[in-house]
Amino acid sequence: MSRTTSGPEWSGDMLSKPEMVEAFATQLRGVLKSQAQFVADVRQEAEAMWKANRPEGYGSFEAWWRHRWVVGPFREIQEHLEEASKLTFDLEARYRKGRHEIPAARQSAALEKKQAGQVTTGAPGAIPPKPVGPPPVPATAGAADGFLSLVSKERSA
Repeated sequence: MSRTTSGPEWSGDMLSKPEMVEAFATQLRGVLKSQAQFVADVRQEAEAMWKANRPEGYGSFEAWWRHRWVVGPFREIQEHLEEASKLTFDLEARYRKGRHEIPAARQSAALEKKQAGQVTTGAPGAIPPKPVGPPPVPATAGAADGFLSLVSKERSA
Protein backbone atom coordinates (compact mmCIF):
# COMPACT_ATOMS: atom_id res chain seq x y z
CA MET A 1 0.00 0.00 0.00
CA SER A 2 1.47 3.35 -0.96
CA ARG A 3 0.89 6.55 0.91
CA THR A 4 0.41 9.74 -1.03
CA THR A 5 0.68 13.22 0.38
CA SER A 6 -0.35 16.52 -1.05
CA GLY A 7 2.72 18.32 0.32
CA PRO A 8 6.40 17.95 -0.50
CA GLU A 9 8.30 14.82 0.48
CA TRP A 10 10.10 15.09 3.81
CA SER A 11 13.83 15.70 3.73
CA GLY A 12 16.29 16.64 6.47
CA ASP A 13 17.49 19.48 4.25
CA MET A 14 14.16 21.19 4.86
CA LEU A 15 15.38 22.15 8.32
CA SER A 16 18.57 23.86 7.15
CA LYS A 17 17.61 27.33 8.37
CA PRO A 18 16.59 28.58 11.82
CA GLU A 19 13.36 29.99 10.35
CA MET A 20 12.45 26.53 9.06
CA VAL A 21 13.03 24.92 12.45
CA GLU A 22 11.02 27.66 14.13
CA ALA A 23 8.11 27.10 11.71
CA PHE A 24 8.34 23.33 12.19
CA ALA A 25 8.46 23.59 15.99
CA THR A 26 5.53 26.01 16.02
CA GLN A 27 3.46 23.72 13.83
CA LEU A 28 4.37 20.66 15.89
CA ARG A 29 3.57 22.53 19.11
CA GLY A 30 0.12 23.41 17.76
CA VAL A 31 -0.62 19.81 16.81
CA LEU A 32 0.52 18.51 20.19
CA LYS A 33 -1.54 21.10 22.07
CA SER A 34 -4.67 20.27 20.07
CA GLN A 35 -4.19 16.56 20.76
CA ALA A 36 -3.65 17.24 24.46
CA GLN A 37 -6.88 19.26 24.50
CA PHE A 38 -8.70 16.40 22.76
CA VAL A 39 -7.48 13.92 25.40
CA ALA A 40 -8.46 16.38 28.16
CA ASP A 41 -11.98 16.60 26.72
CA VAL A 42 -12.29 12.81 26.56
CA ARG A 43 -10.93 12.54 30.12
CA GLN A 44 -13.43 15.11 31.38
CA GLU A 45 -16.31 13.23 29.77
CA ALA A 46 -15.06 9.90 31.12
CA GLU A 47 -14.86 11.32 34.64
CA ALA A 48 -18.35 12.82 34.44
CA MET A 49 -19.79 9.63 32.94
CA TRP A 50 -18.24 7.47 35.65
CA LYS A 51 -19.46 9.71 38.46
CA ALA A 52 -22.99 9.89 37.03
CA ASN A 53 -23.25 6.15 36.28
CA ARG A 54 -21.50 4.33 39.10
CA PRO A 55 -21.90 0.59 38.73
CA GLU A 56 -24.26 -1.00 41.23
CA GLY A 57 -22.77 -3.25 43.83
CA TYR A 58 -19.50 -1.38 44.23
CA GLY A 59 -18.51 0.05 47.55
CA SER A 60 -17.19 3.61 47.66
CA PHE A 61 -13.54 2.48 47.77
CA GLU A 62 -13.96 0.02 44.91
CA ALA A 63 -15.80 2.65 42.83
CA TRP A 64 -12.99 5.15 43.51
CA TRP A 65 -10.35 2.54 42.61
CA ARG A 66 -12.04 1.59 39.32
CA HIS A 67 -12.59 5.27 38.48
CA ARG A 68 -8.86 5.84 38.99
CA TRP A 69 -8.07 2.98 36.62
CA VAL A 70 -10.39 4.41 33.97
CA VAL A 71 -9.25 8.03 34.16
CA GLY A 72 -5.55 7.53 35.03
CA PRO A 73 -4.31 6.65 31.52
CA PHE A 74 -6.04 9.71 30.06
CA ARG A 75 -4.27 11.92 32.59
CA GLU A 76 -0.89 10.36 31.79
CA ILE A 77 -1.38 10.69 28.04
CA GLN A 78 -2.40 14.33 28.46
CA GLU A 79 0.69 15.03 30.60
CA HIS A 80 2.98 13.37 28.04
CA LEU A 81 1.51 15.44 25.20
CA GLU A 82 1.90 18.65 27.21
CA GLU A 83 5.51 17.74 28.03
CA ALA A 84 6.21 16.99 24.36
CA SER A 85 4.82 20.41 23.48
CA LYS A 86 7.22 22.02 25.95
CA LEU A 87 10.14 20.07 24.46
CA THR A 88 9.62 21.74 21.08
CA PHE A 89 11.15 24.89 22.60
CA ASP A 90 14.27 22.87 23.51
CA LEU A 91 14.35 21.44 20.00
CA GLU A 92 14.32 24.91 18.50
CA ALA A 93 16.93 26.33 20.90
CA ARG A 94 19.32 23.37 20.57
CA TYR A 95 19.11 23.43 16.80
CA ARG A 96 19.76 27.17 16.63
CA LYS A 97 22.71 26.91 19.02
CA GLY A 98 24.23 23.75 17.61
CA ARG A 99 23.86 24.54 13.93
CA HIS A 100 24.24 28.32 13.83
CA GLU A 101 25.37 30.13 16.99
CA ILE A 102 28.22 27.85 18.11
CA PRO A 103 29.71 27.38 14.60
CA ALA A 104 29.51 31.15 13.98
CA ALA A 105 31.27 31.86 17.29
CA ARG A 106 33.99 29.31 16.49
CA GLN A 107 34.41 30.76 13.04
CA SER A 108 34.76 34.32 14.32
CA ALA A 109 37.22 33.20 17.04
CA ALA A 110 39.31 31.38 14.45
CA LEU A 111 39.24 34.42 12.19
CA GLU A 112 40.33 36.72 15.04
CA LYS A 113 43.11 34.33 15.98
CA LYS A 114 44.25 34.13 12.38
CA GLN A 115 44.16 37.93 11.99
CA ALA A 116 46.04 38.45 15.27
CA GLY A 117 48.75 36.06 14.10
CA GLN A 118 49.11 37.87 10.77
CA VAL A 119 49.38 41.29 12.38
CA THR A 120 52.31 40.31 14.59
CA THR A 121 54.18 38.06 12.15
CA GLY A 122 52.80 39.23 8.82
CA ALA A 123 55.05 40.65 6.14
CA PRO A 124 54.59 44.31 5.17
CA GLY A 125 52.01 44.69 2.43
CA ALA A 126 50.40 41.30 3.10
CA ILE A 127 46.83 40.91 1.91
CA PRO A 128 44.39 40.51 4.81
CA PRO A 129 42.22 37.38 4.72
CA LYS A 130 38.66 37.61 3.46
CA PRO A 131 35.96 37.33 6.16
CA VAL A 132 34.45 33.90 6.46
CA GLY A 133 30.72 33.88 5.76
CA PRO A 134 28.01 31.67 7.21
CA PRO A 135 27.99 27.97 6.28
CA PRO A 136 26.73 27.33 2.74
CA VAL A 137 23.03 26.56 2.34
CA PRO A 138 22.23 23.38 0.39
CA ALA A 139 20.73 23.81 -3.07
CA THR A 140 17.30 22.58 -1.92
CA ALA A 141 15.76 26.01 -1.46
CA GLY A 142 12.74 24.90 -3.47
CA ALA A 143 11.95 22.17 -0.96
CA ALA A 144 12.42 24.59 1.94
CA ASP A 145 10.08 27.12 0.33
CA GLY A 146 7.52 24.34 -0.08
CA PHE A 147 7.62 23.55 3.63
CA LEU A 148 7.21 27.20 4.60
CA SER A 149 4.36 27.70 2.17
CA LEU A 150 2.72 24.54 3.55
CA VAL A 151 3.04 25.94 7.06
CA SER A 152 1.66 29.33 6.03
CA LYS A 153 -1.29 27.68 4.23
CA GLU A 154 -2.19 25.77 7.38
CA ARG A 155 -1.91 28.88 9.53
CA SER A 156 -4.19 30.87 7.26
CA ALA A 157 -6.78 28.07 7.09
